[in-house]
Amino acid sequence: MTVEKNNPRVMFGWAMYDWANSVYNLVITSAIFPIFYGIQTSSVDKITGKLIDTVSFFGYQLSNTVLYNYVFSLAYLIVVFTAPLLSGVADYSGNKKFFLKLFCYLGAISCVCLVFFDKNYLEWSMLPVMLACVGFWGSLVFYNAYLPEIADPHLHDKLSAKGFTLGYIGSTLVLILCLLALNMFKPAFKAQHIFVIVGLWWVSFAQITYSRLPKSLSRKSGGNSLFNGFKEIIKVNKEIRKLTVLKKFLLSYFIYNCAVQTVLIVAVPFANKLIFTGDDKSGLIVAVIIIQLLAAVGAIFMSRLSKRIGNINVIKITVFLWVIGCICGYMIRTQNEFYFLAALIGFLMGGIQSMSRSTYSKLLPETRDHASYFSFYDVSEKIGLVIGVFLFGFIEGITHDMRQSILLLVVLFVFGFLLLLRINKHDAATLKKEELVA
Repeated sequence: MTVEKNNPRVMFGWAMYDWANSVYNLVITSAIFPIFYGIQTSSVDKITGKLIDTVSFFGYQLSNTVLYNYVFSLAYLIVVFTAPLLSGVADYSGNKKFFLKLFCYLGAISCVCLVFFDKNYLEWSMLPVMLACVGFWGSLVFYNAYLPEIADPHLHDKLSAKGFTLGYIGSTLVLILCLLALNMFKPAFKAQHIFVIVGLWWVSFAQITYSRLPKSLSRKSGGNSLFNGFKEIIKVNKEIRKLTVLKKFLLSYFIYNCAVQTVLIVAVPFANKLIFTGDDKSGLIVAVIIIQLLAAVGAIFMSRLSKRIGNINVIKITVFLWVIGCICGYMIRTQNEFYFLAALIGFLMGGIQSMSRSTYSKLLPETRDHASYFSFYDVSEKIGLVIGVFLFGFIEGITHDMRQSILLLVVLFVFGFLLLLRINKHDAATLKKEELVA
């Protein structure tokens, strides 16, 4: 079957999945759960007043934030191994929607299961944390793969930014309503109940996406579908090696996005442990809301700026500003300083995520293997996350200081920026896509 491009109804349905699933990214990854986890797994020595943050996990004693980072690293590793296989199968079967639903339901159900989190049974309690992460990122492989199928390249920046903006606004709305409920309906309404709301919100609004997105392009194939999936990944790998600009962009994306996504995972645990150290965490929640609101602004601003100076130049500027932001993160000590940093992180977060997705979609050659190509995009992202989050936790485990781990992020952003400098106007002209580097 053929997919009608630039259909407003279909494009809105696609963007609504950001509205649906971004609540996981905010509440579970960034805001409520990290704080809830930190409170549940730490205590203060009544005699010395020293923070005790060591937990037991399968008999091993380690910091609660180190365990947190390791669990997320494992989740990303699972996505790395499953996404390429399933995306190849999706391209051959022409049914991306099935896998989009599969990972969505896995993630949403796992969020609901977090209501049973018990610090005395961490081995079981961290399982839904891991599976929710797998569901979220696994679904994005197939969600992102729809972008080049439903819209022409000139609409990718705008549509990608629209999706991220809807996600930031929707998830912020849920967070604010949940915080109001926590204050108004104590003690009946607890933090654990928010995790149930996240799962229900994710599943409910995803139905709009499912009702409007087509099944996707169908393809005939012979033999075992799993085998065809592996062949597809091998073929895409060979094709990417021949596409100079795409190869350059993916390499730089791998490096700088490794740092971006690590910041997304560790920012709240970092602030919770080193900046907002008291019992009152309302200031930290305010900082998270600042990040969300300015992320929406950043996504829209970067999309419009790209029309003037080109996608690659926008990304170069953004990554350079990330370097400055991480240096500031290493130096900050007060809550007011963190608010300023949160504003900068939010603005840059929205811009870099939106522009990276739309730029990659523009660089793709004429193909029907969108899921396989986007699996490379997502796999490079997840491998980077495995490395970034693991090393962040590993450095903290050795130095017993999260600040030292920030130096890793500075190095990654600098290296990513230098790799971006290799992409120039000549590269874009060879693809007849001069708008990428204006």
